[in-house]
Amino acid sequence: MSPAANPGSLIGALDAGQASRMVKAASDIALILDEAGTIVDIAQQDADLPSDVTLSWLGRPWLQTVTIESRQKVEALLRDALAATTESRWRQVNHTGPEGDDLPLLYAAMGLGTAVASGAAGERRIVAFGRSLRSTVALQRRLVEAQQAMERDYWRFREAETRYRHLFQASSEAVLIVDVVSQRILEANPAARDLCGQGRAKLVGAALPTLFAATAAESLQALLAAARSVGRRDALRLTLADRHTEVTVGASVFRQDDSAFALVRLAALPLHPAAGSAAAQADGLLQSFVHNSADALVFTDAHGRVLSANRAFAMLAQIGSDAELRGQMLDRWVGRTGVELGVLVANLRQRGTAGLFLTQVRSELGGSTDVEIAASVVQQGDDTVLAFAIRNIERRLRSEQAAHSPITRSVGDLTELVGNVPLKEIVSETTDLIEQLCIETALQMTGDKRASAALLLGLSRQSLYVKLRRFGISTEPAAGED
Repeated sequence: MSPAANPGSLIGALDAGQASRMVKAASDIALILDEAGTIVDIAQQDADLPSDVTLSWLGRPWLQTVTIESRQKVEALLRDALAATTESRWRQVNHTGPEGDDLPLLYAAMGLGTAVASGAAGERRIVAFGRSLRSTVALQRRLVEAQQAMERDYWRFREAETRYRHLFQASSEAVLIVDVVSQRILEANPAARDLCGQGRAKLVGAALPTLFAATAAESLQALLAAARSVGRRDALRLTLADRHTEVTVGASVFRQDDSAFALVRLAALPLHPAAGSAAAQADGLLQSFVHNSADALVFTDAHGRVLSANRAFAMLAQIGSDAELRGQMLDRWVGRTGVELGVLVANLRQRGTAGLFLTQVRSELGGSTDVEIAASVVQQGDDTVLAFAIRNIERRLRSEQAAHSPITRSVGDLTELVGNVPLKEIVSETTDLIEQLCIETALQMTGDKRASAALLLGLSRQSLYVKLRRFGISTEPAAGED
């Protein structure tokens, strides 16, 4: 902006009162300083500025009222004001406020002529015009908070998308995502590609009706129309075009923005054995039971290498399909430690059966599930097969521990010590309790075999004996132990 053409003729005749009112009206706050930078008077216009704070600046050097990082800016303002030929720049200065809050102001300073009213003749005065930035700072803070909230929401959506994408890919059920209007397949999980016998590049983008026999076209359209009108439609039995396999087809519709999509689920119907063959029918029923059993069923060779597993175990281990399990060692997923499954297999070889073996199944994604295992040895010709039935007992254990576990009651007692006893003493008191509980659990899991319990705990046998005597745990040596 250009300066006024003739300011002297316009405002040169102002008296002291008019000049004071002009200074007050031109800014939210104005500081009158002497040549040394000490505040000698304050004119405040903005009622939002804390008057108790601003009045406390009187008689103090301006430098002492601002934060450390703003002192160089104050020095520059004073230097520019005392230099007659230098235009003062606006600079943001933060004053120290109450309770540690900063008071942001935008300042410009200018030097005045000599004054004798309050000082020696020839002493100069400086006027610092200040504009409050509190509303601007509040607006900036709200903007930053809004941006942070958007970033948090974005990452939550990304995490949710990752979880559901993984669930979609790992599902053992064949699933297709279809555009309702064009009936084009947008997404297909690996189970759907395996069932339809087509690769992803060939399946994605294809029209949904082309997957089924021509005779199924009318039923498929009725299925999609019903799903679109009511949101969901019960499964129908249709035939795939390429393999002539009979499948059940179900559909549900969901909306995203202004588009409608159908979630189409496919499930192959089991092949029925010949009507006259009772043995074939029994084998089919047995295979169906193994595949659909709620308990996880696993068959391994004599060394613990997986031969086959049902869908329930694949879900426990969080594996996409049972084909990925074949050929892997079972202790990759079963057992708290590397030797726990070995103890079970050793007992199984000696006795032929084993039951009520408590352990955990570790999933591929890092989780763990408490399970109970019953196992037996099955002879298949000249080969020895180990069969494992694994049951999830997490809910039962949680309820039993809540009712009977001594460690739960001890933890409840320990909470009363917090604040009354130092943490180091609490930890020292509870170490023996936890150690005793672990030893008793290891002995229970190994059938009181002290050598196996020591191996399970990662202790030497001699160290285990010392701890047994220390805690007064009396066990008889198992057969074959010294």
